Amino acid sequence: LPVMQFAASSELRQKLYQAYVTRASDQADAQFAELDNGKLIQEILQLRQEEAKLLGYQNFAEVSVATKMADSPAKVIAFLRDLSMRARPFAEKDLQDMRQFAAEHLNLQNPQAWDWPYIGEKLKEARYSFSEQEVKQYFTAPKVLQGLFKIIETLFEVSIRPDTAPVWHPAVGFYRIERNGQLVGQFYLDPPARAGKRGGAWMDDVRSRWLRPDNGQLQTPVAHLVCNFAQGVDGNPALLTHDDVITLFHEFGHGLHHMLTQVNERDVSGISGVEWDAVELPSQFMENFCWEWPVIKHMTAHVKTGEPLPKELFDKMVAAKNFQSGLQTLRQIEFALLDMLLHSEHKPQDDFMPLLHKVRSEVAVIHPPEFNRMAHTFSHIFAGGYAAGYYSYKWAEVLSADAYAAFEETAQPDGSPSLETGRRYRQAILEAGGSRPALDSFIAFRGREPSINALLKHQGMSSN
Repeated sequence: LPVMQFAASSELRQKLYQAYVTRASDQADAQFAELDNGKLIQEILQLRQEEAKLLGYQNFAEVSVATKMADSPAKVIAFLRDLSMRARPFAEKDLQDMRQFAAEHLNLQNPQAWDWPYIGEKLKEARYSFSEQEVKQYFTAPKVLQGLFKIIETLFEVSIRPDTAPVWHPAVGFYRIERNGQLVGQFYLDPPARAGKRGGAWMDDVRSRWLRPDNGQLQTPVAHLVCNFAQGVDGNPALLTHDDVITLFHEFGHGLHHMLTQVNERDVSGISGVEWDAVELPSQFMENFCWEWPVIKHMTAHVKTGEPLPKELFDKMVAAKNFQSGLQTLRQIEFALLDMLLHSEHKPQDDFMPLLHKVRSEVAVIHPPEFNRMAHTFSHIFAGGYAAGYYSYKWAEVLSADAYAAFEETAQPDGSPSLETGRRYRQAILEAGGSRPALDSFIAFRGREPSINALLKHQGMSSN
């Protein structure tokens, strides 16, 4: 992706693009013919269809949604097509803007598939001239953590305090969460990158809340939250990018879901038993606070001067947040719709390429060349856990945006969130864990079923 975004040579971009989108397919170089995934995909689809029949379902999509929040494959397909229709005008505007910019500033009159990422990057630079490095100077790790804890303590009526426990590295912290002096949960926090540490960021449970049948004691939950942020240099505190801050809030959302539960049955307390397409709701919900000025201004301090992030710089960040959100939405819908149709309407013994072309003609505004074989490397659904479930990414965004909209609707005059809304969210969603269907928890909080309107507004695709 960085080559596609920044390499000035269109010839180089074309060469890399063609190699990348034809790998593991019948369009790759002859020397790699044995690596064609086409037959493997057909075999996987046939075996999944066979599994569905053995389990008494019509197709594998029905098997997948049986344990998810969605009612049926048809409901998922309808959701994706509705979102596609709403996002399309914005995607067409995104494409028009890129065509115009390419012609006027890059001397590209007829852009090809390998040109779009480069054009998009140049347009973004021209529109929003700020540096990630400039922003980073304001997000010192201690100040960010202080701000995060303050939001959690205020919204969810708890206190977070350092605690003691054996740790696996000196950089690891251990904390306890209390409410009214009572222990609710504890967590390990391991933020910095270091040699030998697994990459990425995640939350996982150490133990779950559980009223133990063997001794009658209540076991309180413990989580670990792990990130890989750059360490501080020259005696300065660690500096986080804004993306790092979002990642930290995201993982803490998962952690709160696990630790604030009030369910005493281990297998459905916290994150346990929560449907796959709803488990990202609390994590993506927390990300929204990273785009609120009343929150950001209190969790930033320049590493040298101590000054908060300037409002003008924050406004540029917000403006860039939804850059090309129409195109990005349609791209995700293309993947999700292909996934769901492959596992519902498609006959596994048939060639799947015609279905891919059909989905693209329905959804996409940028049409890739004929040789593009995206499906052959769609590892999420063929080698991961997202078969007939790729839509979960978008559905979780709908849930989190709609949940956060409740806080926007009830915000105080100064923009701070309503404590009553925070209490309702904690009780209806975080405390309930997997003890009831996620839809019931959402309705208990919102008073209705989810709507996609908040997502469209948050991503700049709403006229309101």
